[in-house]
Amino acid sequence: MPEPAGTAAAPPGTATEWMAGQLSEHVAAGEAAAALLPEAREVAELLCRAFERRGILYTFGNGGSAADAQHFTGEIIGHYKRDRRALGAVTLSTDPTAMTCIANDYSYDDVFARQIAGLARAGDVVAAFSTSGNSPNIVSGLRAAQEAGATTVLFGGGRGGDALEYADHVLLSPSTVTPRIQEVHTFLLHVISERVDAWAAGDGGYP
Repeated sequence: MPEPAGTAAAPPGTATEWMAGQLSEHVAAGEAAAALLPEAREVAELLCRAFERRGILYTFGNGGSAADAQHFTGEIIGHYKRDRRALGAVTLSTDPTAMTCIANDYSYDDVFARQIAGLARAGDVVAAFSTSGNSPNIVSGLRAAQEAGATTVLFGGGRGGDALEYADHVLLSPSTVTPRIQEVHTFLLHVISERVDAWAAGDGGYP
């Protein structure tokens, strides 16, 4: 079939080469993320201690980061690889009634902070996922968590943005590119979930 008028055919291999470049960026970000492993272990141990005391993990984010937050919750309250007891975890972006009520009656900037103020307590862990760290609702959510006495974790990127000020533990993807940041976040939530899974199942340690 001939090309439509005014449309130039892409040079052979261009799409594949672009994908290969994306893969190279992914691998480079993954290799650089090795520096985050000691802090990831700290976060995993923090969660084990919190769950031992019947604490709850609250997660939140916007857009793709909301999906990452929900992914993390699923691995915790369900399970990662092992058949083990359920652990308390809630994603704050999954209740449309609460989200739209708060956004309508107060402000979208308050959609997470308001829920945290009503739910989170000392001994809980609040984890925010944000590629920029500058979204007002992320910043206010972490601030509200600290005010409630919960321990805060930021899964961020680049320099962390304004949210850095309210994060007790920081896992910053070594990239400023949104897809690479989110790909590293997925790896981090998986290795943390592996440790929590092993602890909850009584395995005692890492595989």
